Amino acid sequence: MDLEAVRTFVAVAEAGQFQRAATDLSLTQQAVSKRIGALERGLGVRLFTRTPRGAELTIDGQAFLPHARELLRAAERAGASVRPGSRPLRVDVIASRSAQSGLLRGFHRAHPEIDLDVMMLFDIETALTALRSGAIDATFRAVAAPGRPLPEDIESCRVLDEPLQLLTGPAHALAGAGSVTLAQLAGHRIWMPGIAPGTEWAAYYEDLVAAFGLTIEATGPNFGSDALLDTICDTPALATFMGEHTRLIWPAGHGLRRIPVTGPTPVYPHSLLWHRDNPHPALATLRAHLAATTADRDAAGTWLPDWVIPH
Repeated sequence: MDLEAVRTFVAVAEAGQFQRAATDLSLTQQAVSKRIGALERGLGVRLFTRTPRGAELTIDGQAFLPHARELLRAAERAGASVRPGSRPLRVDVIASRSAQSGLLRGFHRAHPEIDLDVMMLFDIETALTALRSGAIDATFRAVAAPGRPLPEDIESCRVLDEPLQLLTGPAHALAGAGSVTLAQLAGHRIWMPGIAPGTEWAAYYEDLVAAFGLTIEATGPNFGSDALLDTICDTPALATFMGEHTRLIWPAGHGLRRIPVTGPTPVYPHSLLWHRDNPHPALATLRAHLAATTADRDAAGTWLPDWVIPH
């Protein structure tokens, strides 16, 4: 149904005259008459009866009027749902307790006037598809996986290099260390059941293993961080890697240790990705906030895979 014809019908019904409606719509009376005629032919009924006083609704016109008004309201709501600045900024993060969520919470505290929709997609390919379709406005992603350069219409900026820490239970051989080097971790079992083949984080840890001879096991089902912490607490032979900014809560009796890793410090690179033609005004605000508040990248004494997007 032609919404402009419906809009014209409502204008005539409210004005009571074709000429007055034409003036209100900045149209000629002939154009108004043509629109109403086309709408009547499409519906198969007469909507108005011309009288000396102007135009009166027929019984069918009276029945159609409330539905016509609702059609126009629905069209306005539909437009508002995607109009830049009138809908929330939709941003994807990998997990609710991640450093990426922390960056987004900091942005929200600094700009509470900006509405946010927080999404949680799985891998970078899903996120890229969502960016290109407009389903999301931005995504926090760690890296561009090797052999998968970003599409030309996607832009990115590295916003945070997050140091990795070793997480152990109280009975682990390294639990009392103030820090550990990557060389010291050789021979220790590092358990990370959340590593999924084909993801950007899997590619990162594969290169970390190859560079320093580590043993990272991704066996067993991933029951989430609570189950991971329980296992690390109860199994002295296992440890895991955890981002320095990852927020974790565990029972006091667990006695878990978060130990800095050095020599060099492996850092996990978080980038913000967006479509270059995205017009949402809050996207520029988010980018400016991250540029002003995140730490320097490419610090001395850190390690990154050589295929990470340069800062």
